[in-house]
Amino acid sequence: MNNFNSRLALNPWLSLPSHQKSVAVVNTPVNCGFQIRICTVSDLTSIAQIIAESFHSRDGIWGWAFPLLRLGIYEDLKHRLATSAPHHVCLVAVDTSTKASLDLVATVELSVRLGDAWTYAGTRKSYAYLSNLAVHPQYRRQGAARALLTSCEKVASDWGFQDLYLHVLENNHQARQLYFKLGYRMHQIDSNWNTFFFRRSRQILLYKHLLDY
Repeated sequence: MNNFNSRLALNPWLSLPSHQKSVAVVNTPVNCGFQIRICTVSDLTSIAQIIAESFHSRDGIWGWAFPLLRLGIYEDLKHRLATSAPHHVCLVAVDTSTKASLDLVATVELSVRLGDAWTYAGTRKSYAYLSNLAVHPQYRRQGAARALLTSCEKVASDWGFQDLYLHVLENNHQARQLYFKLGYRMHQIDSNWNTFFFRRSRQILLYKHLLDY
């Protein structure tokens, strides 16, 4: 843990609510153009917008439901931040460039879940799980997702985990390319009734073995 903290000289320990464990957020390279920090309550509206635009469409017959989906995302995240377990953090990427058109441009959540059949061969071992990685459309393919992933990997390692898991849709080729480039590997392909009856894309469970930070 001392080696991990020594890399954070430019970033103080940031405290979550009292029921959560403090986490150190890695300092991103200057040329990255993004600052990674823990989200605040004032970020929730922007986070909900980014996640909604990343995972739901405004077009088609379900376009009318977009505001409701966005509100649901807002309320779910607000609830998680207020009642989450000790190992849970929502990080955001902030554009620090002088020409920034937006402040908050990307987000991700990191939590600890209890294992089931697809993680540890049926044992009840806990594991680090990454979810809701989303980048504003104007900022995709500019390094924000990579910066958030790097920070999550360092936090998960600091929590004592050797592996980090995440799901990605089989048809999300850009995201899969990024994950594979950063060292994630396929654990298995998940299928459920939505896949068969609604012809939705399957989810792929990926994992990365974390090196010592």
